[in-house]
Amino acid sequence: MSKKLILLLVLSLLIFSAVGVVGAQESINVKMSYNGPADVETNAVHEYAVNFKEFVEMGTNGRITITLYSDSQLGNEEQRMEQTMSGSTKINVASNAGMVSVYPEIYAATIPFMFESFEAAHKFFDSSEYWEMTQAEFEEKTGVALLEAVEEGGFLAFTNNQKEIQSPSDFEGLKFRGMDPGQIALYESFGASGTPIPWTELYMALQTGVVDGQMNPPTYIISGSLYEVQDYVTMANIQYSCQWLTINADWLNSLPKEDQYVIRQAAKAANIRNRISVEAKVSERVDFLEENGMQVYYPTEEEMKQFQEIGQPDYISWIEDKIDASYVKEALESAEKANMEAK
Repeated sequence: MSKKLILLLVLSLLIFSAVGVVGAQESINVKMSYNGPADVETNAVHEYAVNFKEFVEMGTNGRITITLYSDSQLGNEEQRMEQTMSGSTKINVASNAGMVSVYPEIYAATIPFMFESFEAAHKFFDSSEYWEMTQAEFEEKTGVALLEAVEEGGFLAFTNNQKEIQSPSDFEGLKFRGMDPGQIALYESFGASGTPIPWTELYMALQTGVVDGQMNPPTYIISGSLYEVQDYVTMANIQYSCQWLTINADWLNSLPKEDQYVIRQAAKAANIRNRISVEAKVSERVDFLEENGMQVYYPTEEEMKQFQEIGQPDYISWIEDKIDASYVKEALESAEKANMEAK
């Protein structure tokens, strides 16, 4: 955490050093859209947006101001991505649903069990060959700059109300809610069944036994009150939970160089602050789940290897029906390198 705090301080100084550099110009107000409520306690994406707005406005000395539109006020994921491409909305934090609608290759970044730690995920999404390739391709194909993978909730965990899951064999015969076909493919690789259920219907489905379990980071297990209808949680580092900061590239590149610099540094600094905030809360949230009756299990290194060796192939097969295998290869190689560097 100390390294992150130092880096955040340095970035903040760099941002604010740009204040006053650009001469007088007409102020610009732009829209920034994203999912979830305007609540920093329950929505890390909103926390990110608030910090990004603050850094940009201070760093440009008010030349650029940002109006925040939470709760998908400007449209659903696909609509908001289209607005960012057209420029009617300049800034958007997109979930995977918005990204894959225009760039399905991002699926390669969602392969389960790729990262052994937060630090490894950060290295992957800050400077890996896969990430640099993805940023360049995304902008070329969509006209939208992809600046950050915004940390929103830590790693996804398995929960269920039947038994403690320590290894893939413990999934046999269980029924799980799948957010998408990829999650269903993952469950089926472990011997469980999966069925798509909207988030708004998940609590009732778990309560009535339509499904036995699901996977989400602790923050969503709490915000959805799922701990009331789930008894076990397995902290298996399934997937790194993030959303994507996207900005209309024509607009960004039209700004004075100093303002472009501020925006890029503000994006990074806000994400570092998010990482510090999110990761500091993970242990608190897990403690909350335990205090409210859930049994928490951390798989051993050998058990994590089993999850990876059994779960990854079927998920990758699902991805490779949608994108070229070269993207999967690049992502896996970059993740392996990031894991080694993080150690």
